[in-house]
Amino acid sequence: MDRSQKTEAVAQLNAVFNEVGVVVVTRNLGMSVAQSTDLRAKMRDAGASYKVAKNRLAKLAIVDTDYAGIDDYLTGPTALATSVDPIAAAKVAIDFAKTNPKLEVVGGSMGSQVLDAEGIKALASLPSLDELRAKLVGLVNAPATKIAQLSTAPAAKLARVFGAYAAKDAA
Repeated sequence: MDRSQKTEAVAQLNAVFNEVGVVVVTRNLGMSVAQSTDLRAKMRDAGASYKVAKNRLAKLAIVDTDYAGIDDYLTGPTALATSVDPIAAAKVAIDFAKTNPKLEVVGGSMGSQVLDAEGIKALASLPSLDELRAKLVGLVNAPATKIAQLSTAPAAKLARVFGAYAAKDAA
C-alpha cells in the first residue's frame, strides 16, 4: 500500500467515523473466510458494516472525531463494526460472538461515550430503532382503537336490540 492509498484509506475511515452512531471493535482470532463473509452479510442485513482496517490507519482516522477514545482498543488483529443505528452493529457482533468463539468483542464507542465489552453487550440488549418505533406506534394506536370501539359499541347494541325486536315481531 503506497502513501496515496493510505491517505485515501484514512480519509474514507474518517468519513465513516463522522457519519456513524456506533463503532464496535472486535478481535479476530483466526476466523475463516466463510465465517467473515457470513458476519459481513449479517451486518449488511442489519444496516451495519464490518471492515478490517489497519490499526495505524484507523488511529489516524479517529483523530478529531467523537471516537478518539477507542484508540486503546486498536491493538492486534482488530476489525471495526459500524452503523448509523446505535444498536445494530453491537447487536450483530454480540450475537455472532455467541455462536463463534473466534470473534471477540473488545469494546467500542457510541459517539464520545467509550464502552468496554460489557457496555457493548448492554447496548446490544436494547431494542433496535425499528422495534422502538413499532412499540411507539402500538402505544399511540391503542387508545385510538379503544375510542373507536367505544364509539361504535352503543350503535352496535342498538342494532342488535332492533334486530331482536324485528325477529320477535316476525315470529
